[in-house]
Amino acid sequence: MAIRDNFSYTDMEEWLDAKRVTEIECLVPDLTGVARGKILPRVKFTDDRGMRLPEVVLGMTVTGNTPERDAAYERAISSIDRDMILKADPTTITMVPWAVDPTAQVIHDCYYADGRLVDFAPRSVLRRVLKLYEQRGWKPVVAPELEFYLTAKNIDPDLPLAAPIGRSGRAETSRQVYSIDAVNEFDPLFEDIYDYCEMMNLDVDTLIHEIGAGQMEINFQHGEPLGLADKVFYFKRTLREAALKHDMYATFMAKPMAGEPGSAMHVHQSVVDAASGKNVFSDDDGSPSTLFQQYIGGLQRYMPSAMAIVAPYVNSYRRIVRETAAPINLQWGIDNRTVGFRVPVSGSQDRRIENRVIGADANPYLALAVTLACGYLGMTEALEPSAMVEGNAYDMPVELPQGLSEAITLLRREDRLRDVLGERFIDVYTAVKELEHREFMQVISPWEREHLLLHV
Repeated sequence: MAIRDNFSYTDMEEWLDAKRVTEIECLVPDLTGVARGKILPRVKFTDDRGMRLPEVVLGMTVTGNTPERDAAYERAISSIDRDMILKADPTTITMVPWAVDPTAQVIHDCYYADGRLVDFAPRSVLRRVLKLYEQRGWKPVVAPELEFYLTAKNIDPDLPLAAPIGRSGRAETSRQVYSIDAVNEFDPLFEDIYDYCEMMNLDVDTLIHEIGAGQMEINFQHGEPLGLADKVFYFKRTLREAALKHDMYATFMAKPMAGEPGSAMHVHQSVVDAASGKNVFSDDDGSPSTLFQQYIGGLQRYMPSAMAIVAPYVNSYRRIVRETAAPINLQWGIDNRTVGFRVPVSGSQDRRIENRVIGADANPYLALAVTLACGYLGMTEALEPSAMVEGNAYDMPVELPQGLSEAITLLRREDRLRDVLGERFIDVYTAVKELEHREFMQVISPWEREHLLLHV
């Protein structure tokens, strides 16, 4: 399910001609999910067939800084600041709907001069995991559900965010979960979003209003993981641009507003046999298979060590709190939204597992890579899950890391995830996250000034 299936370089050039494209945004998703790259004139893009960027571009914090005096990071990223060679993936070519002049955008893969993929690039990490499935004769299928908030414009980061003003001239002040009228408050924005997504072949499905004030969710149709990661990457960029056009912000922060639920990226996932197309989570009689049980066992065993990837910022852990519509543990259950791993009611061919732990702030390539890696390890190591939970899992103990520092430590220690995701990726990623945590710890919050300044 690429944006343009089986597109070759020749197809891409003909498509660019037909669209009369004059500029091309050459994009690379970095570890944070930010779009890095260059804007090239059409002629230069066609003549060069690629571009170059320093490899350190893939090893920066969300603030644009790089780790210093970290031995593992320095082994992974050359101290001479060498270039990567970037090659366009023609299947990702699409228009930039908000651009004034005819402009296209295309995602690039990163290579070294000797032709090897840069192994810590997010797309490379996901490709590595998918290759493991391919070697077993399996094909994973995913369907992301992405939550986000619309907020009023806020140019002062010291001030709390507020719900945006809708067509009625008023902001939301009460819970409007699944309200059609609340969605229609922002109908002009969502008309633009659907138009943009149709122009870009993003295959978005259902739009709903979530629990929080101004909180929405968009669902993607199920498909192949790399193509879906590309679409989520594009959608985040598209939504932010559309919101700015309508004088508001769109944010995928995991917990942007105090007193409101956080935002998740729930990922439905199943595995089919590549030869037959049969869902390996179901036996011939329609009952849950051993591989289904083992996949859940893998999620339960390895997801705590993966939290630094699926909850990548300090803010991410403000979402993982009891009774706030987010899981706090590793339990699983059928049609149970209080657990970390929910199994929707479905037919045997549609049997799937919904990972509800992942935050909306996660890099989609890395989030899909690591949740599939956990399930893969469960199946290949024959891991058994715990007993299914039928009651409220919020009444059970917390089993997930409660902060970024703890999560980084767990990720560094987990050799099996290091094997599956790649040692250099783990070294670069954890060094970057450790620096982000140190940067955050240097900031004094309003809570500290309010409660500690005159009382301790």
